[in-house]
Amino acid sequence: MDRSVRVPIAGETIFAPATATGRAGIAVVRISGPEAFAALKSMAPGAADRPRFAQRLRFVEPVSGEALDDGIAIFFRNPASFTGEDVVELQVHGGRSVVEGFLSVLGKLPGLRLAEPGEFTRRAFENGKIDLTQAEGLADLIDAETEGQRKLAYSQMRGALRERAESWRHRIIEIQGLTEAAIDFSDEGDVAMTAFEQAKRLAKALADELSRHLADRNKGEILRDGFKVAVMGLPNAGKSSLINKLAGRDAVIVSEEAGTTRDVVELHLNLGGIRVVMADTAGVRATTGAVEREGIRRGIDWGKNADLVLWLTEGADLHPPSFLTDENRLDTSKVIQVRTKIDLQDDNPASRAAGSMTGSRSDIFISSHTGAGIDELVAELAERAKSALLTDNGLPLISQARHHEALQDARDQLLAFSSADDRYLELAAEHARRAAFAVGRLTGRVDAEEVLGAIFSRFCIGK
Repeated sequence: MDRSVRVPIAGETIFAPATATGRAGIAVVRISGPEAFAALKSMAPGAADRPRFAQRLRFVEPVSGEALDDGIAIFFRNPASFTGEDVVELQVHGGRSVVEGFLSVLGKLPGLRLAEPGEFTRRAFENGKIDLTQAEGLADLIDAETEGQRKLAYSQMRGALRERAESWRHRIIEIQGLTEAAIDFSDEGDVAMTAFEQAKRLAKALADELSRHLADRNKGEILRDGFKVAVMGLPNAGKSSLINKLAGRDAVIVSEEAGTTRDVVELHLNLGGIRVVMADTAGVRATTGAVEREGIRRGIDWGKNADLVLWLTEGADLHPPSFLTDENRLDTSKVIQVRTKIDLQDDNPASRAAGSMTGSRSDIFISSHTGAGIDELVAELAERAKSALLTDNGLPLISQARHHEALQDARDQLLAFSSADDRYLELAAEHARRAAFAVGRLTGRVDAEEVLGAIFSRFCIGK
């Protein structure tokens, strides 16, 4: 199904509920477009043309005069509104039938139609109220489940990336200006070469700055999508028991029968304000069963792509089997070794030191039954996630794959410019133009129609 959002058409007025469906004390219905205030007057003849003022009104069905509800209406005159158009916000009682009654009435008014997902926000973009990075930040803020996600989304919505992109764009414009000067004064060799060399130095400095941001590319995406932790080990090592302990419920089946877990089961946790996605994987062993073998393969693949691996064992040997670390299957630098079921073992400090591979905090001893060591493990997970995600300056700047692609393209074009041959100034100027175009794609300053549908389709109707 095509979920792209239609391009706003001048003259259309749209409406939609801005709050979730279901029973609530208050529901909000939004109207945006040139007929917004006329729609309000048709339902509430006593409404005053007074922008940004909350009016308590009695709403009626325009034809029959039948009462709909008693509520609040606020009128925002363009361009001082979220969408940049005339906007009316209705605050009514949150019963399902009340909201449906308002939507039914609005749908019958001339010139009005139900909004599509993300259309209010897209109109804000089309009317210059926000840029694409702020729109993405708003969508992420609506979806935020943890404090880390909220902070990252809020910084984007407030324009953190937009401000940086504008700075980059102005620097590229300076590079373009120097290059054009070099072309215009090409018959004056010293003047032209001085301008071009200065432009190349500026381009190299900006390319280096973009490279530093690109080096953090995964941090923003991981903070937004979740820090992935694979729980792996031999059969009956206590993987599913640990998952259930962390979840505080029976999220997965636990059995003494080896091979119970046949597929990857994901659990989402909030650790220290960071979203952590933990995966219970099938116990790793040699098996002839096709289903179990496929489950093991999926678990190993999940662990290979995870940000961290917990390798569980109830024995003294904490090393993952060599076949898991051969051929770059698992990166041992991202493995925490966890010894389980210590309540069933003679686990005094001396035996801990003997069984530990490194004697460091990389080796953690737990009991999912008694809870021993669980707090230490959770603290270690939170610390690993925090150190892996946060930059020296706080939050990462790049939170979308689209951001990374645009900045990588800009960086590559600037590097090509900085190493351009002095004899081909026109070709160098083309590299600068493409760098400016790539940065412009971030905020939507260039024709970005191909990315608009994908961005705004993420929104719910009414936003």
